[in-house]
Amino acid sequence: MKIDHIDLGERPVMLAPMEDVTDRSFRLICKEQGADMVYTEFVSADALIRNIAATTRKLNILPGERPTAIQIYGREPDVMVEAAKIVEEAGPDLIDINFGCPVKKVAGKGAGAGLLRDVPKMLAITRAVVDAVKLPVTVKTRLGWDHNSKIITTLAEQLQDCGIKALTVHGRTRSQMYTGQADWETIAAVKDNPRFKIPLIGNGDITSAEQVRQAFERYGVDGVMVGRASIGNPWIFRELKAAAAGQTPRDTSIKEKFALVRRQIRESIDLIDEYRGILHIRRHLAATSLFKGIANFRETRIAMLRASTLAELETILDHIENDILG
Repeated sequence: MKIDHIDLGERPVMLAPMEDVTDRSFRLICKEQGADMVYTEFVSADALIRNIAATTRKLNILPGERPTAIQIYGREPDVMVEAAKIVEEAGPDLIDINFGCPVKKVAGKGAGAGLLRDVPKMLAITRAVVDAVKLPVTVKTRLGWDHNSKIITTLAEQLQDCGIKALTVHGRTRSQMYTGQADWETIAAVKDNPRFKIPLIGNGDITSAEQVRQAFERYGVDGVMVGRASIGNPWIFRELKAAAAGQTPRDTSIKEKFALVRRQIRESIDLIDEYRGILHIRRHLAATSLFKGIANFRETRIAMLRASTLAELETILDHIENDILG
């Protein structure tokens, strides 16, 4: 699959953009584990043009994580254009526009998935950004605002006509948020449109080898994007890439998994500071499959998620690892 000049190979599996998750450390680890392309956290166009430090930090890309997309969101064409130009100077491989974020503070203000209720403005933003930069521009969106307005088949063609180089579709409406099951049949309908020619990336509920195989073989997408299933589980990319290629993946050992978790903790601290770095990593620790099935784990889990220093956290992890490995 190619996005403009970027060759991602056959059946690429990508890391989805996720706020407070896909920092540069996690992106790099996922890339090393097999992700074909990675996406930054959401970048607010308004905050970017105001030069907010926490936002501009999101533009930092490590050489080893490429190809990398920086994703921006906003609700006004002129602001999005200015932000896109700033992003282009940061040197990503492509710029992605977020028309899919369902959270109230984004969609409720007319950005992200909120633009599914104002398609003319969505298209105006897309055309303006495409025309303003030389980098490839892509879009990530949802099926529609709610069950009664699944407009994605028509919308996909309209976005293509604006000049985007690829489209990612999350198989839920905005009203669903992250509940229910992703509707891959409707994603497949986008691909079945003979007038739709650009690469289609499917997103939603990809957690297993079988789901990856179905995405490519049954629903016909060109690429797959993995989001929540990767949180705390970066090794999932090696497993899913093997499945996409029809191979049996090598099991990731317990020691390897612990090493990756410890690395994430250290790098999170290095990127920010000890206190905030540990706060940031708690979401990964809470979600990881590494601790599933451990008997009488509740008290240890609480202690782990309350730890406020690296020394405290390392001691708890040593205890857990020793218990598992005997």
